[in-house]
Amino acid sequence: MGNVRAKKNLGQHFLKDKNIAQNIVESLQAEDIKQVLEIGPGMGVLTQFLLQKKTYQTTVVEIDRESVDYLKVHFPELKDRIISRDFLKLNLTEYYQEPFAIIGNFPYNISSQIFFKVLEYRDLIPEVVGMLQKEVAERIARGPGSKVYGILSVFLQAFYDIEYLFTVDENVFIPPPKVKSAVIRLKRNNRQQLDCDEKLFFQLVKAGFNQRRKTLRNSVKSFLRDEELKHDPIFSKRPEQLSVNDFERLTRLIQDQS
Repeated sequence: MGNVRAKKNLGQHFLKDKNIAQNIVESLQAEDIKQVLEIGPGMGVLTQFLLQKKTYQTTVVEIDRESVDYLKVHFPELKDRIISRDFLKLNLTEYYQEPFAIIGNFPYNISSQIFFKVLEYRDLIPEVVGMLQKEVAERIARGPGSKVYGILSVFLQAFYDIEYLFTVDENVFIPPPKVKSAVIRLKRNNRQQLDCDEKLFFQLVKAGFNQRRKTLRNSVKSFLRDEELKHDPIFSKRPEQLSVNDFERLTRLIQDQS
């Protein structure tokens, strides 16, 4: 069969540069990992290099029926390791009981949702290598003090060490996107759980960044019952100035109100 037609509603931009594809696959360190899941393989530009790796077994998840048919023809060695479903709707524990890595050229329109899903299964996913929109990649990888540091940055950096690996130009895709792309790597850190109430932590981070131009004294005031707390210097800061540890401390301050 011929090439797969890129579908705008699925955010498909097929990478055509095999050198970049190989670099992405080589960026996956996959230490002591026996399983790798590729999200959105399309016509298999990454898949071809993943299948050369014999230290782990590759499975792919693809929502596009046309791409699935293409993969079955061109990569018969995948056999029953093609999951023809929406990754965002998968219960990953149905497929994996042991740790596995994730890799992919992530569709721009769902890249943030993919990372929220990773967070949900963080104890099963020790490593992620993904190509996504450069702007989103920078947001995820940048630390406190950056203008692009935000909700997803804090949530992911709480549980992963993140590296911005390299930038990818528009002209290596079919069709070319209107923006540059970038490849990042996430590796699970040693934080098993937050040193505070996790639900409250997430609520505070969201509340802070939803009014990022305000100080925390104003953006999280609905959480404050004790007026004395407002004198703590942390409330004079803006959310982008706070590290994960700072947000943990902020959560404990509010949590301990009684």
